[in-house]
Amino acid sequence: MSTEKIFIIGLPRTATTSVCLAMLEQGYKTAHNAYTQDSFSQAQVLADTPIFCDYQTLDKDFPNSRFIHLTRAPELWLPSIKQLLQRMLVNLQRTDGGFNPHIKRCYSETFSPLTEENINSDEFLLDCYTRHQQGITEHFQDRPQDLLTIDVGDEGSYLAMLSFLNIEKEKAREGGFKQINIGGKVRAWQHLNNPLKVESTNKGRIDKVLY
Repeated sequence: MSTEKIFIIGLPRTATTSVCLAMLEQGYKTAHNAYTQDSFSQAQVLADTPIFCDYQTLDKDFPNSRFIHLTRAPELWLPSIKQLLQRMLVNLQRTDGGFNPHIKRCYSETFSPLTEENINSDEFLLDCYTRHQQGITEHFQDRPQDLLTIDVGDEGSYLAMLSFLNIEKEKAREGGFKQINIGGKVRAWQHLNNPLKVESTNKGRIDKVLY
């Protein structure tokens, strides 16, 4: 297993899928969500669950990796994450099924305490966002060369990513990052066909230990 990875550690609804698509276009094997050991073994780039929650452990287990933190303006992120969490809440809280345990753990830890009242509170969600951001800043404070922080909506963010990864700017996609999962839709990745796309599960099955 290669120990050098590129981890996308932005929270959900910060354009993780758009960045994963960009990495596919740049020729990287990419997993948006990873729930098996094979996903971690195969993928060069990994994002979303459990990456945004486990980045500190992943940093230790995969030395010499690089990390891309995605930010998003609060007025854009709040309605998007609120809608997502409202859709997910029942399956996150179920004890008789619902989402797999890796998803439940990551969302429960990141948005703790995970309650209906809290996920409808802008103040609570912004606090979760800030706590996540501060944790990343503190973790990488002595290693700025290993971390890139971008908002994909900012001009120049795509070129900044290429520079961080030592990719020639001539390989930049015209127009920068492609917007997908627009309007609350979150399934664009599932419908994407690309030979470099790494599946998050093994035909729906997950591993208890991921890495």
